[in-house]
Amino acid sequence: MMKHGANIYKYAKKLKCSPDEIIDFSSNINLYSKNTHLQVKKSTILKYADTLYPKLRDAISKKYKINKTQVALFNGASSAIDFLIKKLDTPRVYLYAPLYGEYEKATTKKQKVIKIDRFKELYKKPKKGSTIVFVNPSTPDATYYNLSKLFMLWKEQKCTIVLDESFLEFQQLPSLRKQIKTYKKLYIIQSFSKFYACAGVRVGAIFSHKQNIKSLKIPIWNISSLDSEFLASRLNDKQFEIRSTKLHIEQKKELLGILEDSKLFEKIYKSDSNFILVKSKKSKAIFKHLLKKKILIRPCESFDFLTQEHLRFAVKDSFSHKKLKKALDEIS
Repeated sequence: MMKHGANIYKYAKKLKCSPDEIIDFSSNINLYSKNTHLQVKKSTILKYADTLYPKLRDAISKKYKINKTQVALFNGASSAIDFLIKKLDTPRVYLYAPLYGEYEKATTKKQKVIKIDRFKELYKKPKKGSTIVFVNPSTPDATYYNLSKLFMLWKEQKCTIVLDESFLEFQQLPSLRKQIKTYKKLYIIQSFSKFYACAGVRVGAIFSHKQNIKSLKIPIWNISSLDSEFLASRLNDKQFEIRSTKLHIEQKKELLGILEDSKLFEKIYKSDSNFILVKSKKSKAIFKHLLKKKILIRPCESFDFLTQEHLRFAVKDSFSHKKLKKALDEIS
């Protein structure tokens, strides 16, 4: 059972090949990337980083239209999730599932975890004073929700809201970041690795009211100087965002066409991000056949309320799509 995408090292070992030989459709990282040449001074390596990370905070503030005092930086979004859920430590945590597995892992033994099937009981009322966790667009189905009605419900119940918006940028979807000023119990998780194609650069963030950020008391030097330099450079690269958005639209349409034309899937879910969820009775055979061709996709049986029939494909480049099409045609 695959509990996270991008486990290419495990499968490379199984196939007795290099990880670079595997076409990784399991990892939902931006297909567009570019070589980045950082001029790193010796002092950047020798000296401790400025704990405020001014260049990176400036870049985040401009990109996300948020005050620098409303940003807490972490060594990746998973680290931010683990830190925040444990810090909040409310008696009940409502998880709108299916969702990223790290949220449940972050809960403590003292906390009661209640899972809400957002496919069937989206508007189920949580108990007052609980923490709710919602990923928007969701994973692994890439559904974007208009949260206005739910947000009102959560506020009425005086809930602490943890909203993960890590996949918003692929289709430039509306954010709830502006609500940080008016609702102090709102925390937004932001991963930078997905859209900015830098999974190896470990930087994630929590956006919240400045009083919340101050009270988190996060460790100093939470990220490295190199991580900070790289991400600041990429956030300030306007052409990266323009090129990424354009390419995403083209390539997603191409992938969707390949999946539809294969006739292998009983259901192809509408996607609002850079990955597509499908359902097929032949899912196991599809996974095994593609793996033999050194193509890795994401089985989704480890997600709550999904089954072994569900598979996820991330949007990739045309070369990868052609390889996928050829392999799927062989099954058909």
